[in-house]
Amino acid sequence: MAVGSAAMSNTAAEVVESDVFMLTGSNVSENHPIIALQMKKAVQKHGAKLIVVDPRRIEMVNYAALYLPIKPGSDVPVFSAMAHVILKENLHNPQFIAERTENFEAFAASMEKFTPEYAEAISGIDHQLIIDAARMYATAGKSAIYWALGIPESTHGTANALSLINLALLTGQIGRRGTGLNPLRGQNNVQGASDSGAMPWHYPGYQTVDNEQNAQRWEKTWNIEPGGLNRQRGLTTTEILSAVHPGGVQALYIMGENPMMSE
Repeated sequence: MAVGSAAMSNTAAEVVESDVFMLTGSNVSENHPIIALQMKKAVQKHGAKLIVVDPRRIEMVNYAALYLPIKPGSDVPVFSAMAHVILKENLHNPQFIAERTENFEAFAASMEKFTPEYAEAISGIDHQLIIDAARMYATAGKSAIYWALGIPESTHGTANALSLINLALLTGQIGRRGTGLNPLRGQNNVQGASDSGAMPWHYPGYQTVDNEQNAQRWEKTWNIEPGGLNRQRGLTTTEILSAVHPGGVQALYIMGENPMMSE
């Protein structure tokens, strides 16, 4: 893992403390309206500058200082071109890089080909917009990045996320209030539901169900008689569908989903 955690590095409320924040792969107004309100407040009342990178002209574009209308699937060239500009113009953070990162020289060499003009040919974004976005993000006192499923739900989703993470590590825009890497889950409170244990393989706090000490701890917490909690992990969605056979899953209760069509 690049930074050791897949969760937000900062709280959503901290966006009002950002000088610049970039939003990509997320129609935050519809999927995370409370966070969207914080973002609008950051722009309108606190003077933050918003960079939107999205194929769609989402509502948040109305609040953006820069809008980069990216072609689907060209995320890596665009964000790598931003890294190219940051390196070329010496806008990176040498102290942070030396103290907190590894293999910087190899990374810098790999970014050489990703010129803004190269990214423009692939993404359709004017190269000057890419340069402006890189400068705005790198030179701000506090910059943050927010993204949702438009980034990971792709054949190159991991590379997409890494290209964003590289920007934060390159500039030292992480580890302080108002900065950070902030992946938003698909819909409202997916993260909260996961944290609280609404998954088939863990209790609250991501404590695995097949660990005897965890089971005993939660039996005591929930006033359940000893041995009352099942020590076997439950099935994931894909495992459930594979287990629909005699002696396996006998019934499914499905709400708001059509797995025959969408999965």
